[in-house]
Amino acid sequence: MSPIFLAGPCVIENAELLDIVAQRLVEIREKLQVEIYFKASFDKANRTSLSSFRGPGLEKGLQMLADIKARYQLPLTTDIHESTQAEAVGQVVDVLQIPAFLCRQTDLLVAAAKTGKVVNVKKAQFLSGEDMRYPVEKCREAGAAEVWLTERGSTFGYNNLVVDFRNLPIMKQWADRVIMDCTHAVQRPGGGGGTTGGDRRFVPAMALAAKAFGADGYFFETHPNPDEALSDGPNMLFLKDLEGVMASLL
Repeated sequence: MSPIFLAGPCVIENAELLDIVAQRLVEIREKLQVEIYFKASFDKANRTSLSSFRGPGLEKGLQMLADIKARYQLPLTTDIHESTQAEAVGQVVDVLQIPAFLCRQTDLLVAAAKTGKVVNVKKAQFLSGEDMRYPVEKCREAGAAEVWLTERGSTFGYNNLVVDFRNLPIMKQWADRVIMDCTHAVQRPGGGGGTTGGDRRFVPAMALAAKAFGADGYFFETHPNPDEALSDGPNMLFLKDLEGVMASLL
């Protein structure tokens, strides 16, 4: 099974950003002959601070994502935070992502599964790989045709994460694909004084370690200038570095 890639900015900041990233993803797709899903969030409902930028919202955000899909023929993924969002999002995207903090929310999982689209469930920072069989079972029992699981690190004390790479082969027992979220895994949650910190220097090594443990795909948030990004800048890859990291995984 060839690896797949999910990549894009953390949040929809504006149409120009989406075009810049999508154009680069198409170039990489053609050069490396890989499958890439465009990722961006229409609403970051779990930001650390009430004053943090959240995105354009459901209606406008979905239209912007639909425009990217039509213009660049890139399949789409985005996250939902409420079960009432699933139907509308399922009409636009190819993969519905369930945030890690919400991966046990039955109504959310069931609603995502009922769309008929792929459901990608992120492993909570407080759960083991073995625990993730139950979100998968909820999705399958609700009719999901395909369920992916994504590793994104585990809580290690305060404001820190570590990755137990054994979770990748463990979760393969139940998931159709196991994805490594290489950028959120280097976060320092809440460690930025009202924002989430991180260290993007370790992203390439995270990806290579995941490859050694048999990952089926890789998730990268990326931005032309992460230091000016409106969400998750410290852990996002520079867009100019994305191709090299992806090439190392083939």
